Amino acid sequence: MRLFRQLSLYMALTLGANAAFAADQAQLEALRDGSLKKLVVHAEPRDVSAAAFQLEDEQGTATLADYKGKVVLLNFWATWCAPCRKEMPQLEELQQEFGGDDFQVLTIATGRNLPAGIRKFFDENGIASLPRHQDPKQALAREMAVIGLPITVLLDRDGNEVARLLGDAEWNSDSAKAIIKAMIGEAEG
Repeated sequence: MRLFRQLSLYMALTLGANAAFAADQAQLEALRDGSLKKLVVHAEPRDVSAAAFQLEDEQGTATLADYKGKVVLLNFWATWCAPCRKEMPQLEELQQEFGGDDFQVLTIATGRNLPAGIRKFFDENGIASLPRHQDPKQALAREMAVIGLPITVLLDRDGNEVARLLGDAEWNSDSAKAIIKAMIGEAEG
């Protein structure tokens, strides 16, 4: 009997969580406009890779699990990527506006990007508040099915992938800001 009650409770919690995500999914889809129409909101949250990536300035390694508790906009990019050059200042603007305890733009240079080249890229584009993390052997990118650059992935507070955008987007647009506000739970204003 106890097992039946626990199973019933588990099912109720699971169904409630799925219903809550369905409402969140519909809200995020409704907020997509302009270049953010390319944002694919998943029907169900997806697990992410546990592969480690290098922290900037050789400060060790981290995993995406280290960011649980925050909404994360994970951007895979490279110094040679022209669309990355265009959108990086917009990601900087998003981080400056929303970054903190609830939200983080997490930039990861994937593939062969020398630290000096990354610093030069950031300096040339006025990027001061984004991390210069690296995935030099593309372990994280491979496990996250990064098939081109840039790819931007939205992670919920539980560390699950909830949406993905292939290519560049206007990350400083009203649509992008509304999506981030909805994910971190701010009231629209």
